Amino acid sequence: MDFKILNRRNFLKATLTGALTLMGVGSAFGRFVSTPELLPPGQLSLFNTHTRERIALAFRDAAGNYDLDSLNTLNWILRCHYTNEVTEMDVNTLEFLNLVDKKFGGNNEIHIISAYRSPLYNNLLRENGHGVAQHSLHLAGRAIDISIPGKSIASIREAAVDLHMGGVGFYPSSGFVHIDSGAFRTW
Repeated sequence: MDFKILNRRNFLKATLTGALTLMGVGSAFGRFVSTPELLPPGQLSLFNTHTRERIALAFRDAAGNYDLDSLNTLNWILRCHYTNEVTEMDVNTLEFLNLVDKKFGGNNEIHIISAYRSPLYNNLLRENGHGVAQHSLHLAGRAIDISIPGKSIASIREAAVDLHMGGVGFYPSSGFVHIDSGAFRTW
């Protein structure tokens, strides 16, 4: 048995459950974390539109165990493309992304427009009038802006909203949907 995976899984479950309890959030994340059998296979296929990198991998097995090497690979492809800084992406955001993908049958190549943003890059975007939040969840590795070729932005938004898991932002003129592991809300 791989204890580093088991320990990380238990740590993540306890951290998430505790945070949700403290926030008074009865979100879908808590339901899925406490019952991993409700989750579909933890597999993602991603294309970073800025770095042109592609990956397809399994980041969690059917028993709910996270693979640390795969999580690190995801952290790399979801890094700040401007500074190349890497952060540890929130697994709840990855699970949300995974569930959105599964709403469309799974195995879709998801285009990543933005994931982690370094403070430098976030400030640069703000200074240039891009309307990004000063305390964006992108800064904490808890948000991802996506599109899925062949799927309308409206249908991606609808799929994400139907999950009632976190934040869902709709940016049709920019061609992406924002998802995050914050409280459920839409804009």
